[in-house]
Amino acid sequence: MRYVPRVSEQNVQLDALDARLISMLAAEPRIGVLELSRRLAVARGTVQARLDKLTARGAIKGFGPEVQPAAIGFGVMSFVTLEISQRYGHDAVAEHLAEIPEVLEAHTITGSGDILCRIVARSNADLQRVIDQIVGYEGIVRAHTIIALAELIPYRTVPLVRAASQA
Repeated sequence: MRYVPRVSEQNVQLDALDARLISMLAAEPRIGVLELSRRLAVARGTVQARLDKLTARGAIKGFGPEVQPAAIGFGVMSFVTLEISQRYGHDAVAEHLAEIPEVLEAHTITGSGDILCRIVARSNADLQRVIDQIVGYEGIVRAHTIIALAELIPYRTVPLVRAASQA
């Protein structure tokens, strides 16, 4: 598995209509194109063309449900910094991590570690099982785990979208 940038490296600009469109979709993911066009006071074809353009360039990456892990029994969230053996490389470790359902995301990083993961578990004891599964791969040298106590600001992009449209 090779790292492939998800969004084009080009300077992507958003205008006010794009920002309003994304904001409405974030607030009401099940809203239809016709209703969007009515609320935005633009033609249905304009909304569809904007959605197609935003999706094609990776600005909008999906329309599926946003699942809260705690609501399905995974109430413990933690962040794990992994130090990896350079002999194996990032791709092999990423393939291993992708096989573990509790690994929600993984990023290569700078600093004292090589990969930062966000993981979830059902309990602290289950967290130990997940960490054991992660470090059970010989390409991982060491793991440093931090348990999240409370979410102060949930993952969000709408304020960023608004700021980008005003630039």
